Amino acid sequence: MFIGVTVAIQACALPAQALLKAYSWSGGYTDCFVIETDARISLARYVEAFYTSWLFRLERLVLTLAARPSSDLQAVELAAGRGTAFAAWEVESCAVDQLLMRDVTGRTRSWFMVAPAAGCTWLYFGSAITATRQGCPEQPTVGPVFRALVKSHELYSRALLAAARRRLQRHADLVNP
Repeated sequence: MFIGVTVAIQACALPAQALLKAYSWSGGYTDCFVIETDARISLARYVEAFYTSWLFRLERLVLTLAARPSSDLQAVELAAGRGTAFAAWEVESCAVDQLLMRDVTGRTRSWFMVAPAAGCTWLYFGSAITATRQGCPEQPTVGPVFRALVKSHELYSRALLAAARRRLQRHADLVNP
């Protein structure tokens, strides 16, 4: 199911101004995915659509079991800049066009960016896993468990981005029939 909806999503290098770029060194892991929309989309609308998409709601159910509950209202508040935390994440940094979230352990980051273009908006989504020192001699690494899950993580990231885009498009269709 996810394969067909993620075809238009491209893996790409982090843009030079990306807040996530600070984590693209020292043995850590970063990724970046982008998809085009056919409308002007604000960062607030994108973040809200992402965290209230059907797919992320499933993740929120799992997080509720881990004592990290969240709601659509909290997603709206975060997206509007009136909240600083959502489920297992806290705002680390933000700009007019970007939001960088840090998980409560400090090991992972989620990053959102919008880039308006002629008649469209590019939606970016990326992740970072910070390295820890392991082995002898101690080398910075994300560890073998995450390395084994990279392909699954990338597929899930693409699916989340596609679900957010579909939610944005569906909302636009309701507003502008």
